[in-house]
Amino acid sequence: MKIAITATDKKADAEVDPRFGRAGFFAICDTDDDSIEYIDNRINVESPSGAGVQAAANVVSTGAQVVITGNCGPKAFQTLFQGGVKVVIGVKGMISEVIDKFKKGEFEYIESANVEGHW
Repeated sequence: MKIAITATDKKADAEVDPRFGRAGFFAICDTDDDSIEYIDNRINVESPSGAGVQAAANVVSTGAQVVITGNCGPKAFQTLFQGGVKVVIGVKGMISEVIDKFKKGEFEYIESANVEGHW
């Protein structure tokens, strides 16, 4: 299974970025073979609007089935939902730790956004 984790940097010991649309990077992890690919999202960090939707579209295009992040706004959540991607929020820690917790089934999926847009 592919999961996308918001990341502050392109390395396994980077922290989970608390923002979805304006996260610096996405760690795209394949839990079947433990590979990690990093997607640069820095173009959306300074975007005046639409960062969440664009980031969500990028994640959907990777084939990820789950997004793990700190927070997710309504437009990004809707785009992910329509793309068949489940969302986990409230996550902190290093990317490598988050992957282990996901594999152990320690996260629950949400049914709606947890922050307003442009928080």
